[in-house]
Amino acid sequence: MTSARRTTWAFAVGTLGRDFVYTMVTMFLIVFLTEVLDLDDVTMWAVNGILLAARLFDAFTDIIMGGIVDNTRTRWGPYKPWIAAGIVASSVFAVLLFTDLGLRGPAFVAFFAVVYLGWGLAWTTNDIPYWSLLPALTLDPGERERIGSLTKVFATIGLFAAVTSVIPATAALGGGPGAWTTFMVVAVLATIAFQAVTLVGVRQPAHVLPQQRTTLRELASIVLGNDQLVVTSVTMILFTTGYVTTTTFGVYFFTYAYRDPGMYTPFAAVLGVAQLLGFALFPLLRRRLTRRQLFTTAMAMCVAGYVLFFFAPMNIVPIGIAGLLLFVANAFIVLLVMMALTDCIEYGQWRTGRRNTAVTFALQPFINKVAGARATAVVGATVILTGINAAATPDDVSAGGLLGMRIMMMVIPMLLVVAAYLVQRRWFRIDEAFHARIVADLAERGELDPA
Repeated sequence: MTSARRTTWAFAVGTLGRDFVYTMVTMFLIVFLTEVLDLDDVTMWAVNGILLAARLFDAFTDIIMGGIVDNTRTRWGPYKPWIAAGIVASSVFAVLLFTDLGLRGPAFVAFFAVVYLGWGLAWTTNDIPYWSLLPALTLDPGERERIGSLTKVFATIGLFAAVTSVIPATAALGGGPGAWTTFMVVAVLATIAFQAVTLVGVRQPAHVLPQQRTTLRELASIVLGNDQLVVTSVTMILFTTGYVTTTTFGVYFFTYAYRDPGMYTPFAAVLGVAQLLGFALFPLLRRRLTRRQLFTTAMAMCVAGYVLFFFAPMNIVPIGIAGLLLFVANAFIVLLVMMALTDCIEYGQWRTGRRNTAVTFALQPFINKVAGARATAVVGATVILTGINAAATPDDVSAGGLLGMRIMMMVIPMLLVVAAYLVQRRWFRIDEAFHARIVADLAERGELDPA
């Protein structure tokens, strides 16, 4: 295996465990709190507020962490030391989040606030340098697409491995809090092992001349001064908020609307295969379609999926078709927006003469956390207000409550997806030809070495 191929695979494999654990925290922590610990409504309102506030606070620390990474100078480069420290610390906090120490009421709320905030900060320490390493591996857009596609394949495997295994695995372990703790211990040990593959196997080429350091005061101007980065960020926030809201409702939908929670795991497995198919098809479609054409196609698939999902009867065939449309389209959109974000790095350097890879790429986790915070707040409030949290059985949820859940799960996310499409089509202008001209100009100025 050549050095370039080894680096590509080592980087991609590293996200396998990361996305497993991230999915557990972002999608199943609220399930653990409501369905396993069975917290009362008063405590859940407090937890919901903590989730929202902590994620929003942590999102802004992403930008600061990006500045720290860009200013880091070590013999191992600016990324690997932070990747290693962050994955170990976040693993400890992740296990604590899924551990029942017997606390309830104000004591539980205080403990949860400290641990959740600690997890968010530790995850940032790993997440920012990990994704910032991607655009540092190559300047070629096609190669970036191939690396990004392979990485998202492994990320999707990690995500859906969590989605499909958590319910049956914890049930096999007894179903109680201890089962979830054991499950998380195994997950974080696997995560550390996969991250070690990245740390050992990735070789970062020297494409960029040494850059001047970035001060904290300059962070806001770096982000806001890059108009294409702002457009991409708004697009990502709108789309990701809708998508994560839909997926976070999954367990509740199959439990209270479909009335067969056992169907959630095989359904999620099929959708995982669909998303993997989307990532696999992406390089082939890109040979025939421009990024803008593929973006329009994917957004149309999303809208069609949401419409079918909302009007579908409680039958797995139309629901499954809707899910396939949504998840194949999501694979395309995730990669297209990620590539737009990488292009914004060269665009910012072209405009300002300064390259801030980590600060620019910090917008991806920043957006994921803002979107995740909003999605979790929506889901948390919805399950309380619709009576789902207090319901002992699906029969205890009214028809109005189920309709409210379906609207928040499907209609609102669809409107957010449409808004994301309109923003990107109207204001994003870095196409393939424009990016090639940017790279050529930077090379001519002596600021990049494309070789």
